[in-house]
Amino acid sequence: MSYYDTFNKKVVPMLQKELGIKNKMAVPRFSKVKLNVGIGTLLKNTKDYSDVVSNVAKIAGQHPVVTNAKLAISNFKLRKGMPTGITVTLRGKKMYEFIYRLVNIVFPRVRDFRGLNPRSFDGHGNYSIGFKEALVFPEINPDDVLNIHGIQITIGTTAKNDEEGLALLTQIGFPFKKANQ
Repeated sequence: MSYYDTFNKKVVPMLQKELGIKNKMAVPRFSKVKLNVGIGTLLKNTKDYSDVVSNVAKIAGQHPVVTNAKLAISNFKLRKGMPTGITVTLRGKKMYEFIYRLVNIVFPRVRDFRGLNPRSFDGHGNYSIGFKEALVFPEINPDDVLNIHGIQITIGTTAKNDEEGLALLTQIGFPFKKANQ
């Protein structure tokens, strides 16, 4: 049984009860997970960023897209068309499997982890997490990493507000800080 099926059989009825929603199709769900890595500082030292692309591909399970600058900004020594970041969007079953790995494998591997900040919602139920090192993902071998880089993860939901998004992520197992910490 996949994590998607487990989500539909266990988490949806609990959320329906907790939020007081009568129709199970109105229960908030995950819409997408977006992974982003900025490579601007990497390009100052070296022009090769293929190892970062392969790391993101290993983490996501699909090939990422290299984003390029749309404008030239002289203060940042940025020219139009220069690569600025790497991004990948996960949807469907791959998204649910990534969320499962994030909750059950990655968060316990983070050093000095004290919980996630419940104020990192955007007002529409979407949540963002940033890691300073992508080495917390088990898919990356620390011996093979040439450049240590961070990763930004944005979890998009169908929640109408932050309270519904918080209920969804708490029910799935995200370890949020308590109010008094």
